Amino acid sequence: MKARPNQRLSSQAMAFVLAGGRGSRLKELTDRRAKPAVYFGGKTRIIDFALSNALNSGIRKMAIATQYKAHSLIRHMQRGWGFFRAERNEYLDILPASQRVNESKWYMGTADAVTQNIDIVDDYKVKYVIILAGDHVYKMDYEIMLAQHAATGADVTIGCLTVPRMEATAFGVMHVDANMRITHFLEKPADPPGIPGDPDNALASMGIYVFNWDFLRDLLIRDAEDPNSSHDFGNDIIPQIVKHGKAVAHQFADSCVTSGLEDEPYWRDVGTIDAFWQANIDLTDFVPKLDLYDNSWPIWTYAEIVPPAKFIHDTAGRRGTAISSLVAGDCIVSGSEVRNSLLFTGCRTHSFSSLEYVVALPQVTVNRKAELRNCVVDRGVIIPEGLVVGQDPEEDARWFRRSETGIVLITQDMLDARARVLG
Repeated sequence: MKARPNQRLSSQAMAFVLAGGRGSRLKELTDRRAKPAVYFGGKTRIIDFALSNALNSGIRKMAIATQYKAHSLIRHMQRGWGFFRAERNEYLDILPASQRVNESKWYMGTADAVTQNIDIVDDYKVKYVIILAGDHVYKMDYEIMLAQHAATGADVTIGCLTVPRMEATAFGVMHVDANMRITHFLEKPADPPGIPGDPDNALASMGIYVFNWDFLRDLLIRDAEDPNSSHDFGNDIIPQIVKHGKAVAHQFADSCVTSGLEDEPYWRDVGTIDAFWQANIDLTDFVPKLDLYDNSWPIWTYAEIVPPAKFIHDTAGRRGTAISSLVAGDCIVSGSEVRNSLLFTGCRTHSFSSLEYVVALPQVTVNRKAELRNCVVDRGVIIPEGLVVGQDPEEDARWFRRSETGIVLITQDMLDARARVLG
């Protein structure tokens, strides 16, 4: 693709989003949906953040590779992201693992997911490809990362978080020189290398990669022919470039989008029940670490047509209130008290019930006199009258999934099993 003078790099790029993972550490939350399709923040899905970053950065060509239990994710893409128009040179392709290369071959790794769709990427006629994970929560201007990639002449530019050095033992860590060129890629090192000039911090991979498409295309074809490869970016492609080519680190702080309220760059992997609960509950803070109210960088999603939230009853002990909480549309808080909680679309909380530090996914019903604390309630769950969760650890663990830190996950299957035992 021949660039025009002053043409934004994002208009010459496509985003390839890897969204096939289950996210098994989210336990029952991903029994029916892939991790990128898990709800977050009251209205959105996790994948909306990567896609919104691309859209807000000026990228109008995107592909989403799906695999594990992809129906809800594909349906969300169709409903919420169907506004791309080919006549405006905009494209969003959903690429399920469909045995396009071999009848016995699904996506064998993150790199293989791109390899199996080389012909589709070719059709986009782009110069740059940004590889993104579809399961992280953050705001980032990819145009800035593209500019660094073009200016340095890198074979790959890798998005990196700056983290305290000894916390980097859980990440893939970049050892860089003074020019941010990556000299070694270390997977979960016991003694992570510090950043030149900043020895107390290390650079951890975000799983965001920028390539020139011609370079990546040739590399993927060679990788596909290697019987010893696991066909994965982190395990195979990136270490090879670090060893034989030019890999450059991009610091997330340079392209993180903030509204001025966030006090530090925000990036979260909400891959465990605890992390998922905490990141949602953090949004209820007086000044949250992530500003979802920044209209200059909107998080696009499927905007359901629903009525406003409603709060009813105003007598002592039976007052519909929500304090330090996020309440989505079509919720009815009826004579109940909601504190430091997040209610997704269509929730109902009935009289004399109380919710504190609760993340309730869409269409949850909390019946009378129920008391919920420190829990995540899956979509469509009907909480029975008088149920108490979050006060007796042994009782919680008997019926529900309880984390080591005391966060309780409630699903309808768990409640049904409890009802059968109790009669």
